[in-house]
Amino acid sequence: MYNKIFYSLLAIFSVFYTGLFLWLFVPAQISNPDMIFALTSGFVNPYSSVYSADLLVCWAILALWIWYEAKVHSIKRGWLCILLGFAPGVAVGLSVYLIMRNRQLKVLRKV
Repeated sequence: MYNKIFYSLLAIFSVFYTGLFLWLFVPAQISNPDMIFALTSGFVNPYSSVYSADLLVCWAILALWIWYEAKVHSIKRGWLCILLGFAPGVAVGLSVYLIMRNRQLKVLRKV
């Protein structure tokens, strides 16, 4: 896959999910600003609990990967993607990290 197509698709997915987050989560949070309720609402039944747990573990894996690559490959500003992984979500944090990572590795390979 060409880099331009890859980056474009990652950006499209990030923008799509951010829009979904803004459309669904933000109005709900404005009407009920209880953040504890918002964080625990994903665990209302066994099915949503599995999806929520999967999301939390994926975020932890992303954070571990970012930390590891910062030490091994000197990838800079990955911590921003950890924050993006929390809000709006892992889909955005991962997409932005992949773009940042690939661009930084490309520069490192040329040196």
